Amino acid sequence: MTDPAVERDAAEAASAFAHPPVAPDATAAYGPHPDQVVDFYAPRQSAPGQDRVPLVVVLHGGAWRAPYDRQHVTPLADLLARRGFAVANVEYRRGSPVPHQGADGPVAGRWPETFDDVAAAMDALPRLAADALPLADLRRTVVTGHSAGGQLALWAAARHVLPPDAPWRTAEPPALRGVVALAPIADFTVAEELGVCGGASAQLLGGPERFAERLGYADPAALLPTGIATAVVHGREDIVVPHRVAESYVEAAAKAGETVGLTLLDGVGHFPLIDPAADAAAVVCEEIAQLAW
Repeated sequence: MTDPAVERDAAEAASAFAHPPVAPDATAAYGPHPDQVVDFYAPRQSAPGQDRVPLVVVLHGGAWRAPYDRQHVTPLADLLARRGFAVANVEYRRGSPVPHQGADGPVAGRWPETFDDVAAAMDALPRLAADALPLADLRRTVVTGHSAGGQLALWAAARHVLPPDAPWRTAEPPALRGVVALAPIADFTVAEELGVCGGASAQLLGGPERFAERLGYADPAALLPTGIATAVVHGREDIVVPHRVAESYVEAAAKAGETVGLTLLDGVGHFPLIDPAADAAAVVCEEIAQLAW
């Protein structure tokens, strides 16, 4: 007997991945590795009376694993551009395509390269975006990310609260209007308890033996408060990253004295948030607009 939840998730994933990739208007490198690139999408329209438009930085998901690159979120990037945003779609180094660290499949992430890349990309974006997207108002930058990319988006906004010995730590908070995290893997401890993405969080940190040691350098739930406006959008029917993970992050923020907005969408699973044909993606655009404008 088939599981209706699994069937729904498969159908939602098929819909989200059915859209052909959308070519960017420009691409720029932020480092020498082939994965150290950013694709830029110019706004397809501008708001009346606005000469400049907000910049949305997109960090894709895929459990930090090599088979999943930025191409699958290019339809979302295009949707944001059609909504009048300038968009930067960031690529970064992900896991090895061959199993190791005891994993049954492609391992999640690279330590420290995944974080090296996100930090380098965020540091380079003001310069790169100024060249590629002259209409972008860098003072109105919002970072968004889906699933594993949601973790990276939250992490990018929290570099100023990293431990003092972290190589990615910044002296000041980032110049962001906010973060909109989409079904993020936002609490690594809860994610591991629930077996999210086959133990991807532990793999990202170098394996179970390094998990506790590195948790404070990567786990969004441990990097609070940030002082950055943050919203989380999550589907109630998500079986890939259950909404309990997001709820735990929001609870951790509250304990740290910070309010994080949480929008739970009824009847929505993991993938409609990045599917431009789904109503959930329109909600995502509105959440971003509320912070950006």
